[in-house]
Amino acid sequence: MLAQLETPLETVTAAAHLARDHGVPFLLNAAPSRPLPDQLLAAVDVLIVNEHEARDVAGTDDLDEALERLGGEVETVVLTLGASGSRIVTRGEEPLEIPAVCVDAVDTTAAGDTYCGVLAAALARGAGYEEAATEAAAASALTVTRPGAQDSIPTRDEVRAALP
Repeated sequence: MLAQLETPLETVTAAAHLARDHGVPFLLNAAPSRPLPDQLLAAVDVLIVNEHEARDVAGTDDLDEALERLGGEVETVVLTLGASGSRIVTRGEEPLEIPAVCVDAVDTTAAGDTYCGVLAAALARGAGYEEAATEAAAASALTVTRPGAQDSIPTRDEVRAALP
């Protein structure tokens, strides 16, 4: 289950606990960012944040400190870094660095939502984090080459063709 913070926090928290009760992984894109209650973070399996969101959620200006704090709260943190790729930090494992796909950006409107959706779909298909994040990076890169929001989101075939 994937959620983001444009939905009321009480609803997101209830969904996270419902997912946990039924053994369904819960992914949270912490956007728009804000501090999150401990009871929500305790039910999140994968927290997806950009640099700004990581700092906001963790309540610190230091990115490394933010990742350390968030990693103590959730099993896996996916930090998106735009043109610098992404970093996946899973408790007890070495961080994964996922390179960005270099493109000429036209409009970044739907980049984050595309990344999160493709990441969640790939994980649901059984992909590991490295494969899922690589696919999400390709999809997000294709998205920013097109204007608009929904119209800019690539098809799965387009994403597969763009994979390294």
